[in-house]
Amino acid sequence: MITFNDMLNEQMQNEEFRKEYEAIQPEMDVIRAIVEARISQNLTQKELSERSGINQADISKIENGTRNPSLNLLKRLADGMGMSLKIEFIPKQQA
Repeated sequence: MITFNDMLNEQMQNEEFRKEYEAIQPEMDVIRAIVEARISQNLTQKELSERSGINQADISKIENGTRNPSLNLLKRLADGMGMSLKIEFIPKQQA
């Protein structure tokens, strides 16, 4: 049985695929962080909407990657979950 990681490792050998995959990683990291934080608090999108004042449809769009959140929106989401937003720059890994 081929796993996702097996398939990903194989695809990463393709330079064009690897560059595209790496280019979307920051967006995917933001989405993953929002979803994981929301789930860790046992919140539905609707509940987070009520706490943050952000429309539930907008939260859904952010989580499925069809809307890029502004910094202000990320702060509001964090506040709605009783969290602080932390953004950091890290050195790129050399291949």
